[in-house]
Amino acid sequence: MRVLVIGLGNPGAEYENTRHNIGFKIADAFALKASASFITSRYADVAEGRLKGVPYTIIKPNTFMNLSGNAVRYYLQQGKFNTHEIMVVTDDLSLPFGALRMRARGSSGGHNGLQHIQEVLGSEAFPRLRCGIGSDFNRAQQADYVLGKWSEEETKALSAFIERGVAAIEAMGKIGIERAMNQVNTREK
Repeated sequence: MRVLVIGLGNPGAEYENTRHNIGFKIADAFALKASASFITSRYADVAEGRLKGVPYTIIKPNTFMNLSGNAVRYYLQQGKFNTHEIMVVTDDLSLPFGALRMRARGSSGGHNGLQHIQEVLGSEAFPRLRCGIGSDFNRAQQADYVLGKWSEEETKALSAFIERGVAAIEAMGKIGIERAMNQVNTREK
């Protein structure tokens, strides 16, 4: 098996440590573990590496979140990946901070990055790892919340959260999506 890992986020220093960019954070940590370095290429920053014999292509689209599908389509075609060989890593407001949910397919759940990928691919049938960022905001402040910096409490727990995301992707590459979902999608204590 080989895997195209797609970390979703927004490019630019002003978004670097925001909740919306958890996909980029996990992609960075995964590339580091796979001894891979990013280079800027068409539509994305790209890294190639291996982890326990599994080849990975890791991308961080350099389009904004709402246009992520363009990078996904390009790298699917360039690498001749099938949609079941990808793992989209994204933030999720509907999950508490630190929770992970892996799915082989599904709706966008209102997430603009996932929605654009689904529109471009014409399908909901691609694996994704949803990373809970919580929903501690007042009505009509969603954009400020997702584009906001991590709280002090979240920052303290962020490294462990990112490592669990890296382990989830590694599990998908090693044992496949179905078994990885059983391992990753455990109830929070």
